[in-house]
Amino acid sequence: MPHTLRPSFGIMTAPSQVDYRDILRVWREADTIPAIEHAWLFDHLMPIGGDPDGPTYEGWTLLSALAAHTRRLRLGVLVTSNRFRPPAMLAKIATTVDIVSGGRLDFGIGVGSRPGHPLARREYAAHGLPFHDSAHAVGSLAEACTVIRRLWTEEEPFDFHGTHHHLTGAFGNPKPVQRPHPPILIGGRSAATLRVVAEHADLWNIPGGDIDDVVRRSALLDRYCAEIGRDPASITRSIFLPVSYDRPGVTQDAIGDATDAGFRHIVLGLPAPYPADVARWVTDELISMSL
Repeated sequence: MPHTLRPSFGIMTAPSQVDYRDILRVWREADTIPAIEHAWLFDHLMPIGGDPDGPTYEGWTLLSALAAHTRRLRLGVLVTSNRFRPPAMLAKIATTVDIVSGGRLDFGIGVGSRPGHPLARREYAAHGLPFHDSAHAVGSLAEACTVIRRLWTEEEPFDFHGTHHHLTGAFGNPKPVQRPHPPILIGGRSAATLRVVAEHADLWNIPGGDIDDVVRRSALLDRYCAEIGRDPASITRSIFLPVSYDRPGVTQDAIGDATDAGFRHIVLGLPAPYPADVARWVTDELISMSL
């Protein structure tokens, strides 16, 4: 059923195969355009496309730098790999970015790289990081969301002894600017991940492509919310859509399909290299045409 609420639009600049100054240019331009409400990076340590030996920046470090160079955009990582950082450390990192940005962080997190993607899988071995099976990774994500929220909100130290994470005397200080905490966006499409979304997320993101599958996944999330007594409408539906500079009509159609399906949070992935004035182009050719 089509929804009447106006969607919010953002951009995603993958911090790979590009120069820092190129990303900074795009974000600074976007920060001046009210129609672009949010901006995102991804979380990989090595390229997952293009030259496998090309440059890739660490997402949270770069996000903090971009937070300091912008004033209005909401910002985040789409999405943080829960496999890369212990949850208490990630909570501290995210709090720092929320403070640097003046309370503009949207906290994106997910299970981590798809096991079947060889270029995504290699970054774990290359950095000495374990790569557990999907059941382990989903369970770890659920516990991480619990730990992170508690660190952001609780005023006394606590112990946590889960299946995957164990903390003694855990305490977060300072707290994030946003209260009770930054919005939590969880990305993913598997049924197991959607159960975590139903329990913990304020926003849910899924990659676009097969809109029929996206709709089915959204309906499954509705069902999981109902099972635990949560209003499905309390979770904003977010979708990532790749941008075609040469064929904007294709992207316009994808935006229309997504908004008709109830997705109100649209993230437009900008391929590099970025044309001059790309944020203005996105606004004129994609966002304005979709409102």
